[in-house]
Amino acid sequence: MLIIGSHVSFGKEQLLGSTKEAISYGSTAFMFYTGAPTNTIRKEIDKKLTTEAIKLMQENNIELKNVICHAPYIVNLGNRENEEKYQFSIDFIRNELKRCDEMGISSMVLHPGNAVGKITKEEGLTNIVNALNQILDGTTKCKILIETMAGKGSECGSTIEEIAYIVNNTNKQDQIGVCIDTCHINDAGYDVNNFNEYLDKFSTLIGLNKIGCLHINDSKNPKDSHKDRHANIGKGTIGFNPLIDIIYNEKLSSIPKILETPYIGDTDEDKNRLYPPYKFEIAMIRNKEYNPNYFADIRDYYQKNK
Repeated sequence: MLIIGSHVSFGKEQLLGSTKEAISYGSTAFMFYTGAPTNTIRKEIDKKLTTEAIKLMQENNIELKNVICHAPYIVNLGNRENEEKYQFSIDFIRNELKRCDEMGISSMVLHPGNAVGKITKEEGLTNIVNALNQILDGTTKCKILIETMAGKGSECGSTIEEIAYIVNNTNKQDQIGVCIDTCHINDAGYDVNNFNEYLDKFSTLIGLNKIGCLHINDSKNPKDSHKDRHANIGKGTIGFNPLIDIIYNEKLSSIPKILETPYIGDTDEDKNRLYPPYKFEIAMIRNKEYNPNYFADIRDYYQKNK
């Protein structure tokens, strides 16, 4: 079975709402933030909604192990210029893991962080490892998946070597893994058309058993651009067929694949509407057939089903 889904919202109905949205796209997996990705404000987890969500997943062929949380991207474990803010980030991520444990979520994706100010990339990586070793203190079960980054600015984690340093120096090896983002590795300079070469190097330095999630995104920029701008499936510089080859790679058959592609804009500027592409992108991926007119199909579908 293809384990495929997308990012979904986590609103008033929390995990139940996320599950309903994922089902509407034909997903067998999904990813969510437990609050806004741009802030650290969080509400308590509603146990009743979680119970209803898990029941709905079971009825719709979604295994809880294939549901992924994503930490907010404003948390920066690479920056230790302000010790109070650094400790806040550590405490916040630990609390996010506890929230995941409450819902039975087994994996949370985390952007590793940036080496800001005058610190070197090496110092940033050391700060990240130090933070992870404080966060993973035995009080939580949820695994952290370090996301591969595009190398924009002073981002840490844009090379396999940097990811390996973080993962291999984290004490709780049973609670650390990796999320590979196709747009990010393209923008970081890796040849996505030769993905097996990437996996071979990853296997040598880290181990394929550490891969816990794939973010499937096309890219708006060429290889080695270090830009990190996601494009819709088949609409970017990577292209449909190379992404299909990655999704159906036999070495990754048991790994959840999550779309983070942009919403589609309405052609009528006065309406200013945006539509989720995931139902249509997932269908193309399942069929292994690219539909060059799928943007128009998305608009037609959502305009007819307002």
